[in-house]
Amino acid sequence: MKAFLILEDGHVFTGRSIGSTREVVSEIVFNTSMTGYLEVLTDPSYSGQAVVMTYPLIGNYGICYEDMESDRPWVDGFIVRELSRMPSNFRSEDTIQHFLEKNDIPGICGIDTRALTKILRESGTMNGMITTDENYSLEEVMKKLKAYSTGDEVSKVSCQQKTVLPGDGYKVALLDLGAKRNIARSLNNRGCEVTIYPSHTSADEIIASHPDGIMLSNGPGDPKACGKIIEEIRKIYHTDIPVFAICLGHQLMALATGADTYKLKYGHRGGNHPVRDLETGRVYISSQNHGYAVDVSSLDPSVAVPAFENVNDGTNEGLKYVGKNIFTVQYHPEACPGPQDSSYLFDRFIRMMEVKKNA
Repeated sequence: MKAFLILEDGHVFTGRSIGSTREVVSEIVFNTSMTGYLEVLTDPSYSGQAVVMTYPLIGNYGICYEDMESDRPWVDGFIVRELSRMPSNFRSEDTIQHFLEKNDIPGICGIDTRALTKILRESGTMNGMITTDENYSLEEVMKKLKAYSTGDEVSKVSCQQKTVLPGDGYKVALLDLGAKRNIARSLNNRGCEVTIYPSHTSADEIIASHPDGIMLSNGPGDPKACGKIIEEIRKIYHTDIPVFAICLGHQLMALATGADTYKLKYGHRGGNHPVRDLETGRVYISSQNHGYAVDVSSLDPSVAVPAFENVNDGTNEGLKYVGKNIFTVQYHPEACPGPQDSSYLFDRFIRMMEVKKNA
């Protein structure tokens, strides 16, 4: 069946429908990872977005449900050059096309994803529609695209009740803003007892549980739309509890302490982004998924200083908070499916809790 991707600048791509045939309007973004399409599909940070995979062949190793980063996929749509119809992998349990159909996710294959990505790089992230309606009205589609905006995505993707992963080590409170599973797993594998809290949880409740450390997770959407959460994070900042924040959590801590954020032209999404540690000069290859960044010119140097930067464009990739047991990064150290260069940051967090507890 024919399918069409229509962008708000008027570009139309014609391909074949994959997955659900329902019509969807979403923000169109691209991901440069060569593997990990299931982790992309199930990453809550993609809520409100349709993802273009720049790698030309997707689906060749099938679906392994153990690799899902949440209980369900969150992308609005999926856009690929070529979809493998016959996966070859001893772990494969399903095909990607059946996975998309089962989860009612519309997609399109057979289009020039290189040309599409160049458009998004040159013009910036924009809204688009995936449809199988060959009689669509471009005028009507454009009205829908201009009117679309993402809503309160964090509330949508966060867990609804507190859960605990048992451990005999340090007690970590994880505020779920759209957390990938491997964040809690990375802490749990290091012996931590991890209590996962919904995004609407008050700082008072978290602090009253006497955690050894607090983790602020990744998540979707514009950080400035999270006003109430920012107020609670400001309360956490004023404690002496060690804090480690990732991605959206990094941005929210910055906003809570007086800094500003801005939207990137087309964001950073993929498993191959180089970041430089400003203290050592060492460069790590990182996994990233974000459309916003912290404005370093807005930082109060008595509050926080840059700790990491993106080698490609110089944008901020992490902050160190002055006189506080707080550090934050824009990228994903849990990094499923990889690379694992930055997993040492979880060990840094463990050491921070150890020092604080033994002080």
